[in-house]
Amino acid sequence: MPTLIVILLGGLIIAAVLGQEPWRRYRRKQIQGQPFPQQWRTILKQRMPYFRALPADLQLQLKKLIQVFIAEKKFIGCEGLTVSDEMRVTIAAQACLLLLNRPDYYYPKLAQILIYPAAFIVRGTSPDAAGIVSEQRRVLSGESWGQGKVVLSWQDAMQGAAAPDDGRNVVIHEFAHQLDQEKGLATGAPLLSRSSDYQQWSTVMQHAFSQLQQETANGVHGLLDGYGATNPAEFFAVISEVFFEQPEQLHAQYPALYQQLSQFYRLNPLSWQ
Repeated sequence: MPTLIVILLGGLIIAAVLGQEPWRRYRRKQIQGQPFPQQWRTILKQRMPYFRALPADLQLQLKKLIQVFIAEKKFIGCEGLTVSDEMRVTIAAQACLLLLNRPDYYYPKLAQILIYPAAFIVRGTSPDAAGIVSEQRRVLSGESWGQGKVVLSWQDAMQGAAAPDDGRNVVIHEFAHQLDQEKGLATGAPLLSRSSDYQQWSTVMQHAFSQLQQETANGVHGLLDGYGATNPAEFFAVISEVFFEQPEQLHAQYPALYQQLSQFYRLNPLSWQ
């Protein structure tokens, strides 16, 4: 009898898990079928000049993504910050740029977005070459955690949205990490459509990454932020910022890199106004 009970319980759990997906898809269609709030339209116009550059079909798609994203993700204010619709829509709009042309995909591991008023301090410890552990304080504008959280500075998120062509966007950066972390640790190689794509991805990324490392070591300041030379994960996040905000320059200087990102993101920003 105990064995039968275990089997029955296991079956119920499996059925419950499998049953969540159809219900989730149904609920998302219901959310997307609702009119996009006029107040949110105003926020997009005021805070998101990038939105106006998108083709009409991608504008509509982005608005539907925003609706589901805001409904499913929890926004939490830190240091006494009260989260407003302006914050939700501005952040969601930038995060959902990375989801365009990805049917029914909404950062499945992400549950919470923590928002600080401005840059925040992260404390930690780090050993030196001699093994001596010292406390470190870092001032950050954003951070992506593998435990389903993204931490953002509202001031930096707002500034990133206001300057859509400077190649710097903390929201795009941190949510690119989320894509990279979907398979576990961030390695600079997110989940690609086909296993056969990884060889070309690795070849192109490694070449451009090594080039950036060499430029950074020699004090050369080019299109790509030297922070991308830290490791492959940061490199992927940095080039994602440039792909969306400076596609012409990226395509001109790194055509193979642009092609890989265009294939991964299923977008061609070169064709946008």
